[in-house]
Order: sequence, then C-alpha cells, then structure tokens
Amino acid sequence: MPVGIGQAGVTFFAEDAPHHLKVMIVTDAWAPQVNGVVRTLEVLGRELTMLGHEVRYVTPEGRFTVPMPTYSEIRLAIFAQRTLENEIREFAPDAIHIATEGTLGIGARKICLRYNIPFTTSFHTRFPEYVTARFPFIREEAVYRFLRWFHAPATAMMVATPALKRELEERGFKNLKIWSRGVDTDLFRPQPDEPLPYPRPIWLYVGRIAVEKNIESFLKLDLPGTKVLVGDGPARAPLAKAYPEAKFLGPRSGEPLVKAYAGSDVFVFPSKTDTFGLVMLEALACGTPVAAYPVQGPNDVIGTSSQAGALDEDLEKACRKALTLSRDDARSFAVERSWRSCTEQFLSNLAIEAE
Repeated sequence: MPVGIGQAGVTFFAEDAPHHLKVMIVTDAWAPQVNGVVRTLEVLGRELTMLGHEVRYVTPEGRFTVPMPTYSEIRLAIFAQRTLENEIREFAPDAIHIATEGTLGIGARKICLRYNIPFTTSFHTRFPEYVTARFPFIREEAVYRFLRWFHAPATAMMVATPALKRELEERGFKNLKIWSRGVDTDLFRPQPDEPLPYPRPIWLYVGRIAVEKNIESFLKLDLPGTKVLVGDGPARAPLAKAYPEAKFLGPRSGEPLVKAYAGSDVFVFPSKTDTFGLVMLEALACGTPVAAYPVQGPNDVIGTSSQAGALDEDLEKACRKALTLSRDDARSFAVERSWRSCTEQFLSNLAIEAE
C-alpha cells in the first residue's frame, strides 16, 4: 500500500511489487544543472513511466534556495522540511528513493526515520574527494563518516559499478546494491556529415568544468587540431583565459549536444574521481571513441580490452590511440547498454511498504 505518514508497514522488495508503483525521487541535483546525475534521474523517470509507474520528483525547483559555497550553479533548498512532509502525505508513494545527500536528501531521510518509512539511497558523486579538492583543510575520512551516517538506515544504497561497491564496502558501507547506467541510443547517434567547424582532429570534453574533473590535464596535452569543451562550472572562466586556443562552447543539451559528440573525433575523459561517467556512453553511442585514464569509471565503462576506447596512464597516448579506433565499434559497444535494463535493476532494489 502507499506510504502513510505515521503508519508502519512490512517492507518487501519491488521485484515482488504490483505492476503500478508510485515512486518519489528526492534529489538536490536538478535542472538547470547539466550533469550525469540529473540526466540519469530524468531518464529513470521517463523509463519508469513507460513501464507503467507514476513518478514524482522532489527537487530544489520552486523552493527557497541558497548557492552552494564555491559552486554557485548548485542551489541548496532550505526551510523545506514542512513542505516536504506535506508532499509525501499528498503523493502517498509506494517507495521513496533519496538520490543525493544535500539538504533535501537530509530532510527526506529525517522524515522517513521519524515515521518508520523504508527508503533507498544512491551514491552518484565522490563527494569526499570533491569537498577536499575545494577545502583542503577538511579531511576526506570526515566526509565519508557523514556519508556512512546518511546512507546507513537505507534498505539499499545503490551504486553504479561492482568496483565502486567493493570500495565502499571496504570503507564500511552496508546494504549496497548495483544500479548501473545506460544510454539513449535513439537520441545519441552518429551524424557523419556534420563535423564541428574547427581544425581536426577535434578532441571533445563534456561535463562540469570544475577543479575535481582534472580538465587542465587535458588542456595541457600537446595534440594537433582543436580542443573543444562543452559544459559550465566555476573553473570555466580561468581555464578559458589560460587556454585561449581551446573552444569553450558552454552548456548544451538535446540535439546540440548530440552534434558536439558526433562531430568530434575523440572524446577525452580526464576525470579520476567520477563513479561512472555517463558522458562516455553518450559519446560512444554517437560513434566517438573515448580516451581516459585507467581508473574507476573508465575501467568499468570501457574496460582494458574494449575497442571502443583507449585507457592509459599517459592521457596523450590514450588520445592518440583512440584516434585510430573504429567509430562503428564505438557505436556497437553503446548499443548493448540500454536504459531499460538499468531501470529494471533500480526497481528490483526498491523497498516498498505494505500492511
């Protein structure tokens, strides 16, 4: 039955649930942010709806917000506890999933614990590494301690890859389950006759332009052609000033983003901290091979034996090798990774409350 504030029921998993579920997704990450977390949650909602379920998002949109310190593009909702509780009462969800550890996530967690409502969470971002990159005086382990506290009461904490699951288990996290990522191969597709209008080869980066993404290691590479960056973030202005030969196109979505992927020769993923890297699958679906470091994220998405990308501790070597790879192989690799199977995985991880 739907969650009732003040009613405690019996928890069971969604693989045994009715065909129609009301799912509430609580997230501090939402439009106008453009990143993998937002795209993942948007597609999740679309796929759940196509499967016959009803989805309600709880986001910062329409709430009183303040900018996140050092990252003004991210808005944090405050004074939202009462309205959040009212939304849960009104929607009466069968399942609550808390996707982020921000102010809305903390508020939803508090309500669920107060009324003994089962909930699940997910780990999308290496928050400890991001925090210490901006505030070096904060210890990484202190942030992991907060995350263990946040996720501990969840019936399941969902993570994108087996490698991340093993790492977090070693850090003391419990109840971890896999929820992988997919790609929309209808939207993200090759467009061979529409290259970007810059000297080739074109080396593309898509994502947040921020210190934790290690973008400068890409911009420093001695590569022919043109480096193109799609996205926004606090490091965009200083990097654009330091590397005037690179093309900073700003944020793109939909068809303009597809054209950027498909019109480039190699997609460069310099991050060493991402838990997955959805943008790599999007690039591959457009037929663009990937160059990256052999770290978690690229290792899980591409692997060391795939012909869809090149991984190397020397990012320049990876870039030059990726330039020789088949665009058809890149596309074929992505086609095998659908969002539907990922959504079914998400559903099987949910905990439902019943009488």
